[in-house]
Amino acid sequence: MTTEPTPYVTLVEDGVLTPEQLAAAREGADARGVELERVLLKDLGVPRCTLLAALARHFGCRFIQYDERIPVPTRLFSGLDGAKLRAEKWFPVMMLGETAVIAAADPHSETMKAQVMRCVPAARYEFRVALAEDLRWYIQDYLHAEAKRLIGIERTGLAQWRNNMALWRTRLACHRTDHARARTSMKLLRWGLAMVALSNALTRIHENLLRPHHIAILAVGIALAAAGLYDYLKIRRRRMSAPWRHAMVDVTQEAIRFTERYHLEEAPPKPKDRSALARLAASIPDYCSYIPPVPASKERTYLARERNMLAAQRTIAASHRTLYARARTGLAFLRTGISFMALGFVMKQVLGTGPYSYLDYVLVGAGFLMTLDGALWYLPARAVRYGIGRAVAE
Repeated sequence: MTTEPTPYVTLVEDGVLTPEQLAAAREGADARGVELERVLLKDLGVPRCTLLAALARHFGCRFIQYDERIPVPTRLFSGLDGAKLRAEKWFPVMMLGETAVIAAADPHSETMKAQVMRCVPAARYEFRVALAEDLRWYIQDYLHAEAKRLIGIERTGLAQWRNNMALWRTRLACHRTDHARARTSMKLLRWGLAMVALSNALTRIHENLLRPHHIAILAVGIALAAAGLYDYLKIRRRRMSAPWRHAMVDVTQEAIRFTERYHLEEAPPKPKDRSALARLAASIPDYCSYIPPVPASKERTYLARERNMLAAQRTIAASHRTLYARARTGLAFLRTGISFMALGFVMKQVLGTGPYSYLDYVLVGAGFLMTLDGALWYLPARAVRYGIGRAVAE
């Protein structure tokens, strides 16, 4: 056990610890190769403020506690070497007028002061004592440590990723709205063609006499079909031109790329199917873990991480919904197209040939085009959903 004087003797004088407890803590710290403050904080449960007050009394200066809300000017830490800061245990935390406030584990260290004067541009300096753990957090936050160690400024990056995912989900929602609009236009087209078929059937049943109410039904049917077709073609030109077969999966994967930094060490769950979206979903934990923070300001960062993971899950779910909306649109067109093709053939067989029988071929042709267009909507969505082609290769 070492016999060097310790700044924590005031804890004994104040009755926070007994001499035996302090001696045992020092012995344990030496045996484990850790700092004494860590043993006092973690093992003996000494409050942080009490520990800082003891340090302030020992060094005869003010103390400063880690707070991620402190607006550290960039010019104070720009270009600083994190390794040197960790070795000397100091960090510039704020400017008070022309005075740079320096947090240090040993405010009396001449080596540290010389390093501060070389690296931090300021007219005057004020040195305040801080815990070594707090200094490490400052260094990790502002000098861009590894992702798993970032705390304070990491929330800015997490917020940016949430914005990216929200923007992509908004665009996916716009796609789904367009699909719903396309299905609505298709219903108008279907009603219009149905009324044309009804007018044709009534005319041929009544010995090919085109009566006024037959003309009215025909006119309304043509108007509905034309309105539905016009609206649908606008949507089709805008949406079918996109490389939908793979672009949606690629953009979704890029939007949740940050989750690679938070993968757990355990084996990821098995994907539910072979699709790329299923593999993306399997890469994200389906549960949340709460890590008690010290100090309390760190809690917001852990919660921000959890929000981002949940947002990534929502983003993948939005991609699934968009794929299903596309497939549903295609199936609606396939169903309608096949129905009108069948209707045209049945009318030809049942009602025979007449002056208006050419409308049977119009129905068959319209049904064929809707069937073909429905296949163009449905098959790419099915290919991505079930892992055909590139989706499997990825």
